[in-house]
Amino acid sequence: MARATGKSEAVYERLKGDIESLRLRPGARLSEVQLGEELGASRTPVREAIRRLAREGLVDFAPGEVARVAAISLGGVRALFEFRMLLEPEAVASVAAAGVADGRVLVPFGELLARLEEFDESFRALDAADQARSYQDLYDISEGFDRAVITACRNPYLARTIGDLRSQTVRLRHLSHSGPRRMRTSLEEHRAMLQAITQGDAQAAEAACRHHLAQTLQALIDSLTGQDLAMGAHVQVDVAR
Repeated sequence: MARATGKSEAVYERLKGDIESLRLRPGARLSEVQLGEELGASRTPVREAIRRLAREGLVDFAPGEVARVAAISLGGVRALFEFRMLLEPEAVASVAAAGVADGRVLVPFGELLARLEEFDESFRALDAADQARSYQDLYDISEGFDRAVITACRNPYLARTIGDLRSQTVRLRHLSHSGPRRMRTSLEEHRAMLQAITQGDAQAAEAACRHHLAQTLQALIDSLTGQDLAMGAHVQVDVAR
């Protein structure tokens, strides 16, 4: 039983990573048999992993119990960011305030800011093609920032709720950082948040976070309404604004 559970966890982590990175596209069919053959697993751990991903909103079951990677809809993206706007600025502000009382809270954010400045220096020296290829480095910094906020947030309910949304936010991040221009603006937005936190300025940190979320949402709307051909018909664009 323990071995099956371990195999299910390995399959889950692999599928989740492929969905979040868009290697498995929205709407892609998830065949237990095919996935089992590809991953060297029986159908049971594959089925367990798929159902776990469904509970996280990354997999949908079509009529007849056919599992597919969950589609991305414009309405769903707007709803997600409306919720994030209620949570994340408060969390970022609370971290900045906590850092005033305990400087140890700020250490990981200072390290991230140093990494960001180093990345920026190298990013400016690249041409557009190489800038686009450096996406993973900026992505890692963005991910590190999110994890640091969750870890440093003093409200466990707030931290847990933000953490629970990460399955959705990670996948969308790959859409929002879609080119050098957005990478540049995202870099500046993260710099503003990191500087405010390390300076213990809760008000500025909250404002910078709100600005970042608004800009990210707009980048996603632009990407989705542009009907990126790589995403296909399973990027559902609703007409409600």
